[in-house]
Amino acid sequence: MTVTPKPYDEAPPMTHREVLEALSGLLIAMFVAILSSTVVSNALPRIVSDLDGSESGYTWVVVATLLTMTASTPVWGKLADLFNKKVLVQSALVIYVVGSLFAAVSPNMGTLIASRAVQGLGVGGLTALVQVVIATMVSPRERGRYSGYLGAVFALGTVTGPLIGGLIVDTPGLGWRWCFYVGIPFAALAFVVLQRTLHLPTVRREVHIDYLGATLIACGVSVLLIWVSLAGHQFAWLSGTTAVLVAVGVGLLVAAVYVEAKVAREPIIPLHLFADRTISLATVASVMVGIAMFGSTVYLSQYFQISRGMTPTNAGLMSIAMVGGLVVSSVVTGRIIATTGLWKRYLVAGMVAVVIGLILLATIDESTNLVVVGLYMAVLGLGLGATMQNLVLAVQNNAAQRDMGATSSVVAFFRSMGGSVGVSVLGAILAHQVSEDVTHGLAKLGIAVDESGSRAVPDMRELPPPVRAVFEAAFGDATGHIFLVAVPFAVIALVCVLLIREVPLRTTIHRDDEVEVAA
Repeated sequence: MTVTPKPYDEAPPMTHREVLEALSGLLIAMFVAILSSTVVSNALPRIVSDLDGSESGYTWVVVATLLTMTASTPVWGKLADLFNKKVLVQSALVIYVVGSLFAAVSPNMGTLIASRAVQGLGVGGLTALVQVVIATMVSPRERGRYSGYLGAVFALGTVTGPLIGGLIVDTPGLGWRWCFYVGIPFAALAFVVLQRTLHLPTVRREVHIDYLGATLIACGVSVLLIWVSLAGHQFAWLSGTTAVLVAVGVGLLVAAVYVEAKVAREPIIPLHLFADRTISLATVASVMVGIAMFGSTVYLSQYFQISRGMTPTNAGLMSIAMVGGLVVSSVVTGRIIATTGLWKRYLVAGMVAVVIGLILLATIDESTNLVVVGLYMAVLGLGLGATMQNLVLAVQNNAAQRDMGATSSVVAFFRSMGGSVGVSVLGAILAHQVSEDVTHGLAKLGIAVDESGSRAVPDMRELPPPVRAVFEAAFGDATGHIFLVAVPFAVIALVCVLLIREVPLRTTIHRDDEVEVAA
């Protein structure tokens, strides 16, 4: 056997204080990534209305970010295995700022969607790299000790984002464009803090960038997501356009698999990773969690504003219920796992809570008591908090440090891909049901409306009471329906989690076989 040189510098373990100092910049960067989506969630109805958009445009503002984030995540992850991780995180922050500036000055929906796509490139880097850097600093066993901080930042971004966005929209003299400016100071602060505090071992290895594989993966995923997003709006699901887009997308991905397996010296997604049972099952579970979580919850803000008549600020306050459950379960399970080294039981319990939460939310409509809705959201939050971080932890525990970037990004990639598909498909289902219900409801009032009118996102403040009631009922029923559609995907994720074999968390950053080879 040929002994390879160490691909890393020997460095003493970081102290708790050193980890916290380095973690501070990473947490700010993570906050920026979360803020990029949550701060506009309550502003979207107003944005789409001001820019004369439609329900399809509402979906695309979300999908554009998810699409580029998804397509770029594996590339960022692989680059983290080859280059300086701090420089990569800072580069992602710069890209995010550029996208935010263009989004803030967008004159129409097309420009806004394109700017959101640029934002997604930066967010994809932050999403993938923060997990990779943390895995470089602390062992899987100790990682649970810090997952509470990640959960708290996730909660802070998820709660304050909609609140900040709602306040900005409701404040005279500001308007929704400031939703895109607000993240820039945080990105600049993260850049400076990372420069001062983050110091990682230097990678020393021959570098081969898989440009062909990266291009094929990004293009293949993008084509399929574009098909999912446009089908049902611009063309029928069963049509010639569908056949062409699916054929092109699948063909590109087949070519990508061939390149990754036979051609690339440093594949973007090393296929040997999927020989590990935990990684394979976690990948499938990540797709399903993405579909169920992103696909259904992204439309809750629209439900509260249109169906329940809330202001953007009050709609943001409603998210506290879900995020509160997420923080509690994330912190508690992280601490227990760090103490015991056992994780599967909490992952299973989390997925059970996700399934129950989705089933409960499938019963809501325009008249459901808001306290009840909040309790249902808290149940879903409890499940997500015990699931999301621990699914990544299980994968990282089995991965070699030399593949940590690629492995971590695989989970984020497939979760984002599931989220993109979920937002598109469930958004199409919601739009179709709303269109039918609005058309029938207005017909009973003696008001004729064409299909484009029934699909438009209305400004509820300008509608007469009878018409407003029609839209409220339509959006209320449709929101409950998409949660019901999300349930089977969560059940599949639960089955995958049950089949994962539990491996006790290791107490070293590098696997035993890596240490032996390095010695």
